[in-house]
Amino acid sequence: MSRPSSHHDHSYSLADYGWDEACERAFAPHHAAGLIPARVVRAERGSCEAITDAGIVRAQIPDTGQGDPLSAPCTGDWAALRPAAGRGPVLDAVLERRTALVRSSASRTSHGQVLAANVDTVVVTVSLAAPLNHGRTERMLALSWESGAQPLVVLTKADECADAQSAAHEVSEIAPGADVLVTSAVTGQGLDTLTAVLTGTVVLLGPSGAGKSTLGNRLLGEERLATGAVREGDGKGRHTTAWRELLPLPGGGVLLDTPGLRAIGLHDAQDGLEQTFAEIEHFAQDCRFADCAHVSEPGCAVLAAVAADEIPQRRLDSYQRLLRENDYAASRTDARLRADREATKKEITRHLRATYRFRGNQQ
Repeated sequence: MSRPSSHHDHSYSLADYGWDEACERAFAPHHAAGLIPARVVRAERGSCEAITDAGIVRAQIPDTGQGDPLSAPCTGDWAALRPAAGRGPVLDAVLERRTALVRSSASRTSHGQVLAANVDTVVVTVSLAAPLNHGRTERMLALSWESGAQPLVVLTKADECADAQSAAHEVSEIAPGADVLVTSAVTGQGLDTLTAVLTGTVVLLGPSGAGKSTLGNRLLGEERLATGAVREGDGKGRHTTAWRELLPLPGGGVLLDTPGLRAIGLHDAQDGLEQTFAEIEHFAQDCRFADCAHVSEPGCAVLAAVAADEIPQRRLDSYQRLLRENDYAASRTDARLRADREATKKEITRHLRATYRFRGNQQ
């Protein structure tokens, strides 16, 4: 496995990480309070590494007592740091996120987990060295569209595929609204085109073994990201990227590599699903019933489109499966919110009772 070099070896300014006039305007109140602008390049428990105009610093993240991971600082966040005498700075505030790539938490809680913030382009990486898994690609596309960023499907390892263009056409059929590019890090195919279309903050998203880190190294122009071999049996790789971090691209923009995701659960991704399955949503407008589930209802335009081979049955099955998953995640979130509200009410009641007892004892 190749080893990445450290981004500490390079000298960058905040502008190299995407700081612009919009950031300047949003940060104005924090400037007035004497805080320092920064962007989180790597977030850990209790602290983070952030880039400032003075370079990389380690900032402490105060424990606010909030249990929702969505509120925790993450890679890509713009932040306000408060200088602290005698020790490192403290993260005082996180600016409002323009976009956020959120998946269902890997734990059994109903919380979401932010994978990356303030992303402009999500590069959905799909390996051509293994059989295409359209269901997984559709899942990643739904996650990407829901974030507010622009998805771009990049097919990697074209040198290991007998008919890459046919595969690209097949993937294009399930990715409405997103471009599909064929690339090979070995031959260089498609890399110039990919470099030309990438702008702003770019995140690489995909499973282990899809070639994200190898692709990232080609975009960076050097071996900065760890890479490893994949298993011959199933094309899966080990998690050579252990964390998310930001790295400036030589032609401008910022690259965010993510660990390979074994599980990509949807979290409140209704809009993302509608965009991913845009053709189904289009036909659904002509269904007789507004709440048509496209199962056996009379006058269902979607089922008619499936019968006429205008929509593949696999595509409808995938759509309904992901909708059920998203609805279940939403119901768990609603249940948690109800439980949180009930716990708060009980705490207030206990406090009032204690106050009344205290007052009674004083009389």
